[in-house]
Amino acid sequence: MIPSMDFLIKNEQVFSGAQSCRGCGWSLLVRHLADILGPDTVYVLPASCFSIISGPYPMSELKASIVHTVFAAAPATATGVRAALDREGKKATTVAILAGDGGTFDIGLQALSGAAARGENILYVVNNNGAYMNTGIQTSTATPYGAVTTTNAGEDYKKTWPKDLMGIIAAHNLPYAATASLAFLEDMRQKIQKAKATEGFRLLMIDGPCPPGHKYEPSQSIQVSRLAVETKLFPLFEVVRQRYKISYWPQKSVPVAECLKHQGRFKFLFLPENKPLLDHVQEHTDETWTRLIKLEKMEGMELVG
Repeated sequence: MIPSMDFLIKNEQVFSGAQSCRGCGWSLLVRHLADILGPDTVYVLPASCFSIISGPYPMSELKASIVHTVFAAAPATATGVRAALDREGKKATTVAILAGDGGTFDIGLQALSGAAARGENILYVVNNNGAYMNTGIQTSTATPYGAVTTTNAGEDYKKTWPKDLMGIIAAHNLPYAATASLAFLEDMRQKIQKAKATEGFRLLMIDGPCPPGHKYEPSQSIQVSRLAVETKLFPLFEVVRQRYKISYWPQKSVPVAECLKHQGRFKFLFLPENKPLLDHVQEHTDETWTRLIKLEKMEGMELVG
């Protein structure tokens, strides 16, 4: 059987060079995203790592139009852009938001929910790297349990679980939402293509490797991303009108420690006296995966939405 080559860049839509850190997931993500969306796209960027990576006006990493906006307003700004394009008869132009977890899980959540509830014809892409990386690695509600950031270092580690963004999004009864990983490029590209072809508000959450924030060597970005999926810390699935479908089933059980041990932000969990905390992360991960399986088994049932 000839292997699929759908993960290859066919139409480069970014200029060479970027102001990203070595091993940053944003640059690789945007290369594949822009390749599929094409030049007839308007990108809306709230404050985030990518608002810096893309470059200040008149420079731009992307070969397309970019609108910079404030932290809390990306979905509202994108709504206005969409309305203006539609009025000009440019309904085929894609409007895509590129946001981090701070501008999605936290500061931008209200505007996100509003645009989703209105069914705005917008593609929302969140690069989830689990903290406010651009402004100094501060804790967000996407920060994993057990991780150390610059704002919880005095407490040793984050003691709460990250917000279930995909559960919140699913509750909006959207036509398409999915999680994706840079370590599974073909799966990610297929999901981007589905999102592009779908009308209405849709969301992609990408696991965002971040060497300085997660504290690992830049060369390990894809390895750590792959382990996040294999250990079920970041499961890959789709949600269509509240119906879940798992898109990748790990072939064997890999302990979460295999992923966490590569990241300095979880160093605290590996102290001998903190083994119960590491076990707690494993138990929670197993419970979350079991719940996801149950949600998928509801496929075909009548759901309230």
